[in-house]
Amino acid sequence: MMNQDSPAVVEAGAPAYLLLLDALILTYPDDEDYLLAGAKLYGAYAGVFSSDPEQAKLLADKAMNYARRALCEYDDDACTLVDGPLDPLLAALESDYDEDDIGVWYAFAAAWAGWIQANSDDWNAIAQLGKVKALMQWVAKYDPSYDNATVQVYLGVLETQLPLSLGGQPEVGRQHFERALEITQQRHLMAKVLYAKQYARLMFEQDLHDRLLKEVLAADPKTEGLTLINRLAQRQAEQLLASSADYFE
Repeated sequence: MMNQDSPAVVEAGAPAYLLLLDALILTYPDDEDYLLAGAKLYGAYAGVFSSDPEQAKLLADKAMNYARRALCEYDDDACTLVDGPLDPLLAALESDYDEDDIGVWYAFAAAWAGWIQANSDDWNAIAQLGKVKALMQWVAKYDPSYDNATVQVYLGVLETQLPLSLGGQPEVGRQHFERALEITQQRHLMAKVLYAKQYARLMFEQDLHDRLLKEVLAADPKTEGLTLINRLAQRQAEQLLASSADYFE
């Protein structure tokens, strides 16, 4: 799916795959692979194609449910840790898990991030961002290029949610965006879009903002594993560039 060149085709066809995965999970409720696939697809559809906030919440809820079930199937202790305080989670990640475990932890963290985004009007959801960031940092420690460097993009977004005065770390976020682009040789176009949207707008740097977006629009989106997300990035880049003058004036 990630190599599909047409977002419209994916948007039209994905619901059939969602229903298929639901049926498979209903038949094989303990199958970790099906649960992870369901979490990823529901999370992607909620974050990209759902324009209705309530629908996005429902889809993100299902993604989170499948991701949690997959994590619990993978490791009972992990299932318990994510519901507890941050410090024991950090300690366990360092002592009990390693690079062999990053796949399921990353999928869970990505679903969690999507769920928080869909519920961004709820401060109880926002309060969970610290755990998501800790999980993404742990994954990046073992593999900085994981998921076509999308782990770096997640960290970039997480660090630029707030200005420095309110506890954000925008310069750390910038470094993560730059790292994602370095790893992918500038091919991760959504990294550039979010770099512009999250960092350049936060720091009020219009020249950087417009340059990044123009680079996205001029780029060839076809890249193994990134073609679909790059097409979507170009769609967002057009919208952001069109609103640039109004935002920065």
